[in-house]
This record gives sequence, C-alpha cells and structure tokens, in this order.
Amino acid sequence: MTKTNITYNRIWLVAYPIILGSIAQNLINFTDTAFLGRVGEIALGAGAIGGLFYLAVIMLGLGFGIGAQIIIARRLGQGRLKEIGEVVIHTIIFLTFLAVIVFLLLKYGSVIILKYTIDSTAIYNGSIDFLKIRAFGIFFAFINIAFRSFYVGIAKTKVITYTTIVLAAVNIFLDYVLIFGKMGMPEMGIRGAALASVIAEISAMLYFIIYTIAKVDYRKYDLFCFSRFRLKKLMKIFNISIPMMVQQFVSLAVWFVFFLFVEKIGEMALAVSNIIRSVYVIAMVPIWGFATATNTLTSYLIGMKRHDEVPSLIYKIAVLSFFGVLFIVSMGLFSPRMIMEIYTNQKDLIEVGAPILYVVSLGALFLSVGFVLLNGVSGTGKTNISLTIELAVLAVYVIYTYVLIIEFNTDIIGAWTSEIVYGFLLSIVSWMYLKSNRWLKINI
Repeated sequence: MTKTNITYNRIWLVAYPIILGSIAQNLINFTDTAFLGRVGEIALGAGAIGGLFYLAVIMLGLGFGIGAQIIIARRLGQGRLKEIGEVVIHTIIFLTFLAVIVFLLLKYGSVIILKYTIDSTAIYNGSIDFLKIRAFGIFFAFINIAFRSFYVGIAKTKVITYTTIVLAAVNIFLDYVLIFGKMGMPEMGIRGAALASVIAEISAMLYFIIYTIAKVDYRKYDLFCFSRFRLKKLMKIFNISIPMMVQQFVSLAVWFVFFLFVEKIGEMALAVSNIIRSVYVIAMVPIWGFATATNTLTSYLIGMKRHDEVPSLIYKIAVLSFFGVLFIVSMGLFSPRMIMEIYTNQKDLIEVGAPILYVVSLGALFLSVGFVLLNGVSGTGKTNISLTIELAVLAVYVIYTYVLIIEFNTDIIGAWTSEIVYGFLLSIVSWMYLKSNRWLKINI
C-alpha cells in the first residue's frame, strides 16, 4: 500500500466544513424533535414518520447529486475545469424535473402509502398534515443539492457551513413561532414544523445563489451556460448516479420501514425512537463529513492517476471518522438521562430511552468505519458495486429487525440492536471488496 501525500490536515480541511454544516442541518432535526416533544407523543411520532418519509424520497435527489459530485471531483483531478459547469447544469435540470415527481408523491402518494402502513389513526393524520406542507420544500432542497455537489466536488466546502447555518437559524426561529403560536402567529403544531422547514430551505437556496454569483469565478467552470444541455452528457451522469440514487433511497426507505415496525410495538416506542433517532443523527455528523470527503478525495486521486494511494487515503479517513464519533458518543454515555431530558419532560420516555443510547453508540462506532469504506467504493466510480453492498446488508438488516419485532416481540432496546448489525456488516463487506482490488479498472 503506497502512502498518500494527502495529509490528515488536508482531509480535515475538506471534511470539517461539511461536518459543521451537518451540525447546523441537524439542529433542524434536533429542534423539531425537541419542540414536538413538548406538544405530545402523537406529534412526536407523526413527526418521525412524516420526516423519515420525506427524507427517504429526498435521497433520490441526493443520490444523483453524489454521482455528479464524483464526476466533478474526477474532472478537477484531470484539470478539465470547463466540463464541471456542464455537469452542474445537467444536474440542476434533472433534479428540477425529479422534484416535480417527488412533490406529487409526497403530497398525494403519501396518503395512500401511509394509510396501509400505520396502525394509529392519530399518527397517520399527523403525518399527512406534516407532508402536505413539507412537500413544497422539495424544489428548493433539490437545487441546494446541486450546489452542494459542485462545492464538495471542487473541495471548496466552507460555503456549505454558512448555508446550513442560515438554514438552521431560520428553522429554529420559525419552529418556535409557528409550532407554539408565538409573536402573533397561529399555533400550528406539527404543520408549523413543516412550514418552518420549507421556508428554511428557500433561505438556504437564496444564500447559495448569492454566494456563487458574488464569490465564485463561475466563468472558469462555465457554470451558468444552460444552452449547452446534451442528452448524452446527462446519460453519462446517470450511469454513475442511478446506483447512488437507488442506494440513498433504499437506505432511508429501510429506516422508514424500521420505524413502521417500531410503531407496531406502540406509540410510546415510536415516540422514544424519534428521540433516539435525533440523538443518533448527531453521532452520525462526523461520519457524513468524512464519508463525503472520502468520495471526493478518492475520485480526485484517481483522476490524477494515483490509484495506488487510494487504500492509504481511505485508512486515514476511517481513523479520523472513528475517533470523531468516539469523542461524541463518549460524552453522551456519561449522562444518557440528561440527554433524554433535553427532548422531553415525560419521565416514562426518559426511562425507556436512556438504555437505548448505549446500543446506538456502539452502532455509530461501527458505522464510522463502514460508511467511509462504502464511500471509498463509490468514490472509485464503482457505484454499482456500492449499491450491491448496500442492498445486501440492508436485506439482512430488514430480516433481522422483522424477526426480532414481529416474530419474537422484542422490546424497543432489542429493536435498535439492528444498527449494530448494519454497521458491522457494512464495514466487513466494503473492506473485502476494496481489498480485492477489483475497483482498479475504472473509466468515468
């Protein structure tokens, strides 16, 4: 294994703005959960189902964006800067078209899908109220994904931090005002949380546009030459992006299925799991940052024909990711009840949820390595292989969860052990593929 000259510091410079951005992004999740926890168990459970349904379908756009990001990083490594703008343009055009389809699914399809998957009528009604408003945010969210792909692909990620701070600040303020009816606004409850998120996404999109025009030499990349649309170029992005779209969608869809299984245990189990999800996502923040850096830097190295340095790079990123997550979960394990009290003042939810934090902490440590390795696979351009790995591991995850909850009637603590199984298998299978060197024959 040839040691890469990409240092830990360079990796950190790419990853930390994404990590900070993710912290701001997850303040939205944190705020929604904390505020809805004061509304009641039904609102908390409905927010979990509605929020996960939205995230599952938005992953289609994110997957396409990741595929575009891989190609942008490759072109950067090859020095073909003018072609970067073409990739961004085709990404925006396709994501706008996809947003229309996803909007219809969220606003109308969810009524049918959730009707036959949720037992509680109250949670079903709350989820639909949430999604009917939240659906409008998909157009702005997809444009934000296109901008994010551009900036991550060229390894200039600081703007992501600024944008998500704007996103979080707007959402937090409007959550407080709209959920509880403050400052003369109507008390909207869960619908207020949905509207706050939509307005926050609009604010983030406007910041991206203003920053790009004011700060970026966009002529260097031919960034806004929309007249250069070519179907052949779009299909090339598709070849890389489609496996990523399916992978991202299925990954979140399976987590949505997990919450449907949990709903069978009871409304309290679902409410507790929504809190645990929020805490778990915080532990995942450094993982997403380092996984994204893995995608970009791996593709960049290959673009420069430095294939032999890829294993060394992935190893360095995995080390940083593991210790980053270890630092976060170590702080939480000393006071799990205090963490639960941030989200809710209901003692029964606190008592049930505190032990689960130990389980998800172990799961997060496995995922800190597994996500980096999987993104190393996709960063090489072998997105079809990363999809295959993800599907195989998720199949085991679903079967494991189904058997525990439906067949053996496990409690909520047992249900969350599925995250440990998922992280462990993802690490092992991804490592085995990278070790085989089958990814060396690459052409994108």
